[in-house]
Amino acid sequence: MAVDMEKVEMILMESEEKMEKTLSVLKSEYLMIRVGRANPHVLDKVSVDFYGQMTPINQTSNISVQDGKCLVIAPWDKGLLKNIEKAILGSNVGITPTNDGNVIRLVFPDLTEERRIEISKQVRKMAEEGKVAVRNIRRDTLDTLKKMKTAKEITEDEYTDFEKEVNDTTQRSVESVDKLQAEKEKEVMTV
Repeated sequence: MAVDMEKVEMILMESEEKMEKTLSVLKSEYLMIRVGRANPHVLDKVSVDFYGQMTPINQTSNISVQDGKCLVIAPWDKGLLKNIEKAILGSNVGITPTNDGNVIRLVFPDLTEERRIEISKQVRKMAEEGKVAVRNIRRDTLDTLKKMKTAKEITEDEYTDFEKEVNDTTQRSVESVDKLQAEKEKEVMTV
């Protein structure tokens, strides 16, 4: 019986790629969490009506950080100021924009201790969801390998080796999630 190693390698590689994608999504979600310092990434999901087309704000304006607590949005077309202001108010950024006729300013207030704890809980919840996603990928991969074992496409020993490889990849991914969570919680709790 010849083992289709190419098929098994594809299954393992696909599993690892899905776990990496899960980590990537978690990182991008963490970037959007507001922690009291001006962070342009809080606007990543905000789109503005740009000549009838919904366009991300960062594709219509220069966004810069001013003195660590203020984002300055300078649209390339001053006619967009009202649309950008409306888009920010309609999003769940949680900051009221100030329009001076030339630029829009978003002033990030200092977070209270209570709010920091609340955000920290949100960070933990997101990390747990990431771990669940990684474990689901492991489960699906092991199910596929079990079907191959049942169909006699791989032997019991080969299955055991592949299972160990999948579990090692899962463990590394879970450790990465834990590391991301610890870094973000430290950032949130730092005054």
